[in-house]
Parts: sequence; C-alpha cells; structure tokens
Amino acid sequence: MARAFNFSAGPAMLPEAVMRRAESEFLDWQNTGMSVMEMSHRSKEYMAVAHQMEADLREVMAIPDNYKVLFVHGGASLQFAAIPMNLAEQNDTVDYINTGVWSTKAIKEASRFAKVNVVAGGDEENPTEIPAISDWKFSADAKYIHICSNETITGLEFQEEQLEVVFAQGKPVIADMSSNIMCREIDVSKYAMIYAGAQKNIGPAGLAIVIVREDLLGNARSDTPTLMNWDVYANNESMFNTPATYAWYLAGLVFDWIKTTGGVKHIAEVNKRKAAKLYDYIDASGFYSNSIKLEQRSVMNVTFSLKDSDLDAAFLEQSKAAGLLSLKGHKAFGGMRASIYNAMPEEGVDALIGFMQKFATENA
Repeated sequence: MARAFNFSAGPAMLPEAVMRRAESEFLDWQNTGMSVMEMSHRSKEYMAVAHQMEADLREVMAIPDNYKVLFVHGGASLQFAAIPMNLAEQNDTVDYINTGVWSTKAIKEASRFAKVNVVAGGDEENPTEIPAISDWKFSADAKYIHICSNETITGLEFQEEQLEVVFAQGKPVIADMSSNIMCREIDVSKYAMIYAGAQKNIGPAGLAIVIVREDLLGNARSDTPTLMNWDVYANNESMFNTPATYAWYLAGLVFDWIKTTGGVKHIAEVNKRKAAKLYDYIDASGFYSNSIKLEQRSVMNVTFSLKDSDLDAAFLEQSKAAGLLSLKGHKAFGGMRASIYNAMPEEGVDALIGFMQKFATENA
C-alpha cells in the first residue's frame, strides 16, 4: 500500500526517510537487542541518543550557547501556565498579542497567574489579519511579551515587520512556534524563550521543546509545580522523571534528516515554493478562496474555502480516495486546511493542486 499525503495540522506526517529508519531500528537499536522505547532513559545508550538529538537541534537552529534546550511534558499547552509561573508574580503585568485561538488560550491560562495586558486583538475568535501596529498598546512594566508566531487554525503568521516592533520594546519575547519552528531560519538570540509542541514540525505527539535563555532560569515562583519549573528540567537534563523517550528519539531522527537534506535554509526554500504554488493556484482558480490577509499568510497552514460549501463533503470524500488526507478545516474556522509542514514533499502539494483542479472542473 502506497503512503498517502497527510495534510493534518497535527499529529502530522513525518519524513518517509525518518519512518523507514525508525522501522529498521525498531526491534534492535544498534545491536543492543532492544528497541529504543525499551531502554532505560538513564542508560548510557539512551543518553547518547538524547545528547546527539540536542546537539543536532542546536546545530540546525543555530541555538546560542547561553540557551538551554528542555524536553518537556504536556505539549505546548502546558507552557501557557508554565511561562507566567517561571517569569512573573501574581501582580506582575505581562503583554500578549492576540492573533487567534491559540493566543486566546495562552491569554486565558496566563490570566490565572499574572495581570495580562492584551496589546492588540481579541475582538474576534479567528481574525484574518494581525491588528495594525499603530493600534498596539504595550505595557511599560511588562515582564515579557508573548506571541503565537503562527496561528494553525486560520493560517495567520507573524511577519518580519511585526516581529521587529515586538523586539524593539526591549522586553523578553516569548514565542509559541509550534506550527512553524524550523520552517525557516530565525535568529534565536532575539527571543528569550521559544516553545513548540512536537507533533507538527518536530516529531510525534507527546513531547514539547523549550528553548530558554539561561538568565531566565531559577526565577520560578515558590508554588510552581516541580514539572513546570524550567530549572528542574535544566538541572536534570530533562530527566527529573521518565521522559517521552521514543518521541525524543524520533525527533532526533527528524533533526538529523534536516541536517542531511541541506539544513533549515534548504527546507525554507522548499517550503516557500510549496506555499507559493498552492496559494497562487487558489487565488487564480475562481473556485477556491483564502481569506487571510495576503502579506500575513502562513507558509505552513494553508486554509481555503470552496465557492459552494455544499461541495465540502464530496471534496473531502474524493480527496481521501485520491490519497490526500486530513484536509478538513478546524471546526472553529471551517472550510479546508492543508498543513504543509517540513515533512510534506513538494510532490504532495503538486498532487493536491492537481486534484483541486480536477474537482473544480467537474463541479464548475
């Protein structure tokens, strides 16, 4: 059976080369007679896996030496609470820019642990553009500024213009990069902390990655739960308790795949082509449409609607039969969504466009 092209927003597809390597090592990793998932996380064999994985991530993202890389539980959502608990007290002000559902969730959770100032946004659940910079209202005393760099549900993404204004405030910048981490090169040193759930561009679900500047460690409030305290992870090589060992291993294979396929720079070039050709077809089709502001469209999550929503069910049924999976949009936004993360090959996007053309012709 041929592998399908899986356009799920997460858990998302993994590179085929990674899956095949994992398959070949599944029962017997490097002649140990056991699978990686069976190893003690404190064994020298597994520690070698963990150390190599971190080294590869540091290389592909050019992470400076004064940043710790933590492999944590609870997905990105647990960090919604961990961030204020590690960086602020109950009466401190923290700044959040609201660009959609995931920003809203982060704001709701942070509001339990600090005073949240919403810099901009929040008037609608699923905005199709980032509020004008002229309307942003930062706090003078904010402990940090939080952004969701890419809203997965709508496909709305921060662009360099907006980011530079955020950096210019001189406050620690925290970014949820779950949907677009490693999709292009970034300057990690501009951020105080980056976090991402693994199940989109990193590996399988069950793992989240935190990249945090060392000077921010050791400041957690006294009532912070142990496994939400970044310092605990940093001081124990993320092994205070048993971590998601197999997810670590698979993420490490993904980082190695990025390295051996030309690095993030090459990945970014492919991603740019994939997104451009899909958006270009949608815009020119007259049958499909995208509602996100042109200059702020996501490179990773392409949302679109059919001209007649009564055709949605047929589109999904026929696309699935064609080996194009998980194209249904999020229930909060509707329509369709093609998540074209790093692991989605360019031929997958070509196959999707070909199907969309055929469907449009047959249903014009």
